[in-house]
Amino acid sequence: MSVQTVYEDLKAKLHDVVPDAELRLKAEVADEILRLKVERNAVILGHNYMEPALFQSVPDFTGDSLALCRAAATTDKERIVFCGVRFMAETAKILNPDKTVLLPSERGGCSLAASIGAADVRALKARFPGVPVVVYINTYAEVKAEADYCCTSGNAAKVVEATGSDTVIFLPDEFLAANVARETGKRLFLPRDDETIETLRSGDREVLVGWRGRCEVHEKFSVEDIDAARRQFPGVLVLAHPECSPEVVAASDFAGSTAVMIRRVQESSAPRYLLLTECAMGDNIIAENPAKEMVRICSVRCPHMNEITLEETLEALRWDRYRIEVPEPVHTRAARSIERILAIA
Repeated sequence: MSVQTVYEDLKAKLHDVVPDAELRLKAEVADEILRLKVERNAVILGHNYMEPALFQSVPDFTGDSLALCRAAATTDKERIVFCGVRFMAETAKILNPDKTVLLPSERGGCSLAASIGAADVRALKARFPGVPVVVYINTYAEVKAEADYCCTSGNAAKVVEATGSDTVIFLPDEFLAANVARETGKRLFLPRDDETIETLRSGDREVLVGWRGRCEVHEKFSVEDIDAARRQFPGVLVLAHPECSPEVVAASDFAGSTAVMIRRVQESSAPRYLLLTECAMGDNIIAENPAKEMVRICSVRCPHMNEITLEETLEALRWDRYRIEVPEPVHTRAARSIERILAIA
């Protein structure tokens, strides 16, 4: 493949999204990545939130956390370049301990993952002994190591029900927990520091014990945003991510993981669509569904996902940077909860 071929492919997909001059520059970088990818026996995984020029050019696999988790589990390549954030790259390393896993950002953080640590989970387990722990995939490896199960936004309710327990500790997203509680018929309980399992024994037992973590992107969307879109764009189909507040999810037409949202757009015949999630995904959907009309009122970008660019991906491949390591015993313990997500999914 030549630079010109890459450019023409990007232009065909992104001419309404990215300026032409930028596409020409991005095509040069993408062409070099495609060459190095073969030379270095690497596979590139691209999350749905990646910038359009990256998402539409170099990944071997694209998708949400679960899809990329599956791809990482089956690859035979020596290197995995994870165009996402750190907790995703850690998951790939846990599933591929003998492979080199690279994250094209030194930080690659996540406000939600940073909201809880292993010590916090251990403290909750001490206060609620015997209660199964389900952690969202948007957590760091040390937190997954303290869990019984891992889940994604798409299968969270299914995993909670798979525990077979009336009471479940569900961490760390407060809004996702509230939405899962409603779906599973449980009551969301956000305990104060002095509340323990005894508090639950005095009331009902169909309880989801939550945590006050939030995604800095999804917590910004409001019911007012939806009302304004409906007034301006009659017939718009509103799709919300389950990390949005319960009020936003209730006011939307549909809620689901990024992969399910994409599929809903592809299969629906609505006149136009509004996505309440990281806004780069809307650009990527436009590129792959040119006949669909997206309502372009979203201006919320994840600052951490935004650190992953074609340029940083090229440097990661060139210099084997930044390597992800998950030491023992965290690796072995986290692997158990991750393997369960794959089995349940």
